[in-house]
Amino acid sequence: MTRETPLLARYAEGLFWMARYLERVENLARLVDVTQNFEAPGREAESWFALVRINADEENYFKQGRTIDAEQVKHFYLLDAANPTSIPASLDAARTNARKLRPLISTEMWMQLNVFHRDMMAIAPDDLQGDRLSHICRLLKEGVQTHTGITEGTFFRDQGWFFYQLGRLIERADQTTRLLDIRYHILVPAVVDEERRVTELTQWGSVLRAAAGYHAFRRVAPPGFTPEDVVAFLLTDTAFPRSVALCVEQMEWLLGQLRSRYGLRGTVAALERVEELRAAILGRPVGRIIADGLHHFLDGVQRDLILLAAEIGTAFFRDWRPLAEAQSQAQSQSQSQAA
Repeated sequence: MTRETPLLARYAEGLFWMARYLERVENLARLVDVTQNFEAPGREAESWFALVRINADEENYFKQGRTIDAEQVKHFYLLDAANPTSIPASLDAARTNARKLRPLISTEMWMQLNVFHRDMMAIAPDDLQGDRLSHICRLLKEGVQTHTGITEGTFFRDQGWFFYQLGRLIERADQTTRLLDIRYHILVPAVVDEERRVTELTQWGSVLRAAAGYHAFRRVAPPGFTPEDVVAFLLTDTAFPRSVALCVEQMEWLLGQLRSRYGLRGTVAALERVEELRAAILGRPVGRIIADGLHHFLDGVQRDLILLAAEIGTAFFRDWRPLAEAQSQAQSQSQSQAA
């Protein structure tokens, strides 16, 4: 059978956001895990507050009367459903979208998401301590990966599949930049040069493990790798699934398919944004990007991804906020992180 049924805008939007929210859960679990690995004795509060800073959540965090404290940051992201960027809020939003998508998604997708949601909503404050927190992060990552596998094996490959993948890839690229950024918000202790070098390489190894890229990186990296090699791998290596460059490459293909296979002309502006993203990522050597300021560069990529999502939403979704509002959001994020 080759007959294609038109995809309703509300379904396209629901699939886009369900994928984004689930990808956000997995990546936030990765950020929490790597933050715990970087936690320095006597500097726990500073280490954990870096997580708030790279997510540009300072205003919402302090509005709740919170202070710069490790336990409060953990609670903010792992237990606080009132925080829209938290894991409980993201899981709730993913499940709400999935409920609206019952005519489209498979029974297996729906059932697994319900069980995953139920189990993760049972996380208690005692689970945020020591090895138990690492265990929770592992369960969160495995739950999302299970859903991704079930989706790969059961979801029908029509227009909805392309919007689902676009949401997942935009979120993944954004979160990879944040994982890189967290390394630049936490300072290495002031020790002798050789100890500092070993400490830095150990921490960069933790970043790679958090991105599920350690073994892949070791296959292509030189024996005495440098931080620049790690940054290049996570930004530009198109053989690594979580690299920003591969996400951008796949987004371009998906938008091209929506245009050529389904005749959706609204992809033009989004494709132009993708081309700008590719030029930004691959247009300069990574050494130059680092020398000019890695945080500033990553901030710019995050703003471009916000604008790309806005181009897609403006073209295809219902009641999507105007592109100008997304531009304002991107500018606010830049100002917040600069401050």
